[in-house]
Formats: sequence, C-alpha cells, structure tokens
Amino acid sequence: MSYAYLFKYIIIGDTGVGKSCLLLQFTDKRFQPVHDLTIGVEFGARMITIDNKPIKLQIWDTAGQESFRSITRSYYRGAAGALLVYDITRRETFNHLAGWLEDARNHANSNMTIMLIGNKCDLSHRRAVTFEEGQQFAKENGLIFMETSAKTAQNVEEAFINTASKIYKKIEQGIFDVSNESSGIKVGYGGATSTGASRVDSQRSGCCG
Repeated sequence: MSYAYLFKYIIIGDTGVGKSCLLLQFTDKRFQPVHDLTIGVEFGARMITIDNKPIKLQIWDTAGQESFRSITRSYYRGAAGALLVYDITRRETFNHLAGWLEDARNHANSNMTIMLIGNKCDLSHRRAVTFEEGQQFAKENGLIFMETSAKTAQNVEEAFINTASKIYKKIEQGIFDVSNESSGIKVGYGGATSTGASRVDSQRSGCCG
C-alpha cells in the first residue's frame, strides 16, 4: 500500500493509563482488558486519509515504568507526533504530566505535535480529574486536548487523526523539513486518491501498558 507520507508517533504517560489499549483500539478496533505491561516499546501501524492523501501512521507505544524511561527517550527523536496520556480516574497520572512533557520537549523535535489525552472517560463516575483541568493544562502548554475511552472507542479515532491533521498542516506551512527523516515524517509515493482509509496494518501484542 503506497502512501503520500509516513508519520511517526509515540504514545507516552504513566503505567496503566491505557496507552496500549488506545493503540489496539485504533489499529485493530478492539479492546483487550487484560493488563500485560508493555516491556520497552511496542509497535502498531495504520493507514488513514487526510486531504485525499493516504498517510501511514507508524505508532510506538512506550512503557510507563521509570525503569524503561531511557528506552522511551530514544524514541522521542524522530517522532512527528506524541499522544500524552493520563487516566481521568487517577489523579497522580495527571500530576505526572509536567514531567512527561518536559522529557518530551527535551528529547524530541521542537515541531512535534502533542495531543493530551484524558483516557477512560467511560469511567466518569470515578473521575478524579475534571475535563476543565485537562483543558487548562493543554492550553497552558500549547497542546491539543481530548478525552477518550479505549474501551468504548470514544474519540480514539479522532485523537490519532486530529494529531495527523495538525502535522499535515505544518507540512503545508513549510514548518517541517520533510527531506530530513529525523522530523518523524517520511515522504512516500502515494497518489492523491486512496482506498486505504479503512485499511488496518497492525503488528503488535499485549495491552494497557
């Protein structure tokens, strides 16, 4: 399957916030409630269409544990987009966002697009972080913001695709040097039309790291 561009993403955040489940829901359209911790980094991919152009998202799902932080850092380099995830039912995962963001900004391309995700909004009866708090943190730090549910698939598609749309706009504006692959963008050979919007390429295992 040819593509016009390939965008590299990284998913970051504390252990157990649902990073792997978000990826699995996006690539495979399924939810796996078993909590196998991600060891190091896992990988998934899927084709989407933006502005009639086929775009391949190559997504790296990272481990949240401190012991894997050095591995995670090496994946910031060469990522065009990041999904920074917290769990709306666990206040501490929200409190740790500033640390994750600092890490991302220290190790990533300065033009990287970051989407803040408050996951598990299906558990809003157990909410420990308000929507407004998430929105405020995003506003203060120049991030896009959404609440999602990897379980019900609410806003999962939109989170990945909105991030890709922002990256695509930056390419259009000449912000990214697409000839330099360290930007996390690779130019492909895809034409302007595509049937790949619903196509899923997935290579991964496990869940909810």
